[in-house]
Amino acid sequence: MILVAIQAVPCDYNHFYICISVYVIGGHVPYALEQEVNQLHAEICAGLADPKRILILYALHEKPRNVNELVELLDLNQPMVSRHLKVLRERGMVYTNRFGATVVYSLADERLIQALDLLRAVLASKLMNQAALAETFDTTSH
Repeated sequence: MILVAIQAVPCDYNHFYICISVYVIGGHVPYALEQEVNQLHAEICAGLADPKRILILYALHEKPRNVNELVELLDLNQPMVSRHLKVLRERGMVYTNRFGATVVYSLADERLIQALDLLRAVLASKLMNQAALAETFDTTSH
């Protein structure tokens, strides 16, 4: 049996690493699965490693936008937004359309938002469980 666990792990004040663990019970990890998980980590997880890029994806989920619209919406500087968009574009998470001198960015695959929403739900559940555990501990220690 193969068990895959996905966990968002904080690494500093506003960044999370997405950790994917593959557990095999009673056997070895198939080579193809290991390769797929490695590729997933290199392409998708690396693209999501910065919270600003996740915010950009959510903004593009609402509607396609150009760099200046993202700068204003997210209150970031233009070079930073451009760097993040480059990373997302290189990983196939956004695509571009040129309209004259303006480049408009769009979300490449709606499933990215579904996956992010799922990870947010996992994190919310974990936080609720931790809060319930802390409350239980607090009431039993008094």
